[in-house]
Amino acid sequence: MLTELFPNIKLDNLLEATYETFYMTILALIGTCILGIILGLLLYLTAKEGIWQNKYINLIVAAFVNIFRAIPFIILILLLFPFTDFLIGTIRGPNAALPALIIGSAPFYGRLVEIALKEVDKGVVEAAKSMGAKTSTIIFKVLIPESMPALVSGLTVTAIALIGYTAMAGVIGAGGLGNYAYYFGFQRRDFDTVFFCTVIIVIIVFIFQFIGDFITNKMDKR
Repeated sequence: MLTELFPNIKLDNLLEATYETFYMTILALIGTCILGIILGLLLYLTAKEGIWQNKYINLIVAAFVNIFRAIPFIILILLLFPFTDFLIGTIRGPNAALPALIIGSAPFYGRLVEIALKEVDKGVVEAAKSMGAKTSTIIFKVLIPESMPALVSGLTVTAIALIGYTAMAGVIGAGGLGNYAYYFGFQRRDFDTVFFCTVIIVIIVFIFQFIGDFITNKMDKR
């Protein structure tokens, strides 16, 4: 049935491309989560009236976040080619896409983390400080747990953006469904391949959105 509707689809190649898209998205999402939370915490803690108030560090972190958020992803990949080649040893394949995916999406998530932390009731933070809680305790026992629904919701939004980034990365040889749609579909004028890859990407987006919404609703105490 599949071969009749989409005669140019090669199932083995399609499955490999789908696996590569999941591989890039999940690993990049893990890296983005870690780096994004660090950036968000630094923005929040070093801001005015923050626990680590320091305008210079705040300006540096904010500049890093703003600059990398402003660079279009396809250009960022090209800019990071030397760094990727040094780090991974190649500029092609799913692993080579990971540095650009993480660096491109972590600043975006970092801003979402900062917003989530700002929504935490300041009274709860002040109460923890008045009881002599250390900064690490405030971060891991108050700030992150209290903002967890918003953090997961932000991570879901970031995951959706990452799926789109993997498709763009595929155009320059990173693998995945973007690579398959471009080289085996568009360049060969096999538009049934392009369409089918698009459908799979949409399904993947729905999967991540459903999982993210489910976890967020379970964590939301309101």
